[in-house]
Amino acid sequence: MTSAVHSALYLSVPFCRTKCSFCNFASGVFSRDLFDRYVLHLERAIAGAPSMAADAGAELDPLLDSVYLGGGTPSVLAPDQLDRVFAAISRTFKVAVNAEITVEVAPGTLSDEVLAALLRARVNRVSLGVQSFVDLESRSVGRLHTRDITLADTARLRAAGITEISVDLIAGLPHQTAESWEQSLDELVALALPHVSVYMLEVDDDSRLGRELIAGGTRYHAHHVPDEELTVSLYERACERLNAAGIQQYEISNFARTGHPSRHNLRYWNRLPYFGFGVDAHSMLPAPLRGETHRAVRIATPESLDALLAGAPAEHTVVTEQQAIEETYFLGLRMNRGVELLAIKEEFGIAAVDNYRGEIFTMVADGLLALDEGWLRLTPRGRLLSNEVFAAFLRG
Repeated sequence: MTSAVHSALYLSVPFCRTKCSFCNFASGVFSRDLFDRYVLHLERAIAGAPSMAADAGAELDPLLDSVYLGGGTPSVLAPDQLDRVFAAISRTFKVAVNAEITVEVAPGTLSDEVLAALLRARVNRVSLGVQSFVDLESRSVGRLHTRDITLADTARLRAAGITEISVDLIAGLPHQTAESWEQSLDELVALALPHVSVYMLEVDDDSRLGRELIAGGTRYHAHHVPDEELTVSLYERACERLNAAGIQQYEISNFARTGHPSRHNLRYWNRLPYFGFGVDAHSMLPAPLRGETHRAVRIATPESLDALLAGAPAEHTVVTEQQAIEETYFLGLRMNRGVELLAIKEEFGIAAVDNYRGEIFTMVADGLLALDEGWLRLTPRGRLLSNEVFAAFLRG
């Protein structure tokens, strides 16, 4: 990790038009009266970034090469509220001319006024939360858009000059079958997008759908959720179709054409510094001390909107050298290229590799990891069992 705190900013916008039945994120449907209070909080938090860095023992470099508005659904904010957020960023930071500026958009929320606000802010990348091109599947989890709306929004973005478009699909939605999944993949490939994310549905026990599945009920279409075997096969089929279409997998859930990966997410997986503001947002600021060159501070804001707006403090956690080693493995292994063992030795010392030789040998023998010319990477089977692999690198 570099010694400078710079180059990335994440803003969480926890508002949605509707709450997906499987969602356990810190987001929901709120009154628009709350939007202004939240934007004011973001303005103040962004202005406080230099103090936040100083408190962590880090220096602030105001140059950003990545800005990401996620959620929730940032596109539900009013155009003037989007203007205020981006103006606040410009007052404290300098956004590089070639910066990647991404906003997550739910299909159907891209009004002419919102699109104009994105263009004013120099937004050049949009992530569309599509999830499925089959209307029955989208409706089953509470989404309000249709296939036709998604296609229309994609066309409007391209016509406006925003061609860096990413689409999310979820394998394992209620009513999903191998045939319906093929329909979504057909639509996706036909769009010839530069970036795609494919997730396997993970139903959290605290979500409405999760509670219904545990109860064995039928609300939220719980009785139509595919089993794990089908969900895995859908994910594997997506990998096959997308790779064949030239949208190459570069991370467990992410695929891109050459030159079009998410620069913002790559920062997370490469352990580069970033600021995060808003509900349940995270920052990682390097704060080296004498003899602790890999020391960093992670800062997490409250998960509750009420707590955040009431002024609840963020949680600070010092990242030790051992934790930095662990993060280097389990974040780096998310990427298809994997991690280079020589680079780990050079950064942390030979023990950072030697201490894991037993685990590495076992997982290579089990077909979960592959070792090739000094690079350690997940196998296709290892991606399906990635949490099990990552756990082997944790010493806590």
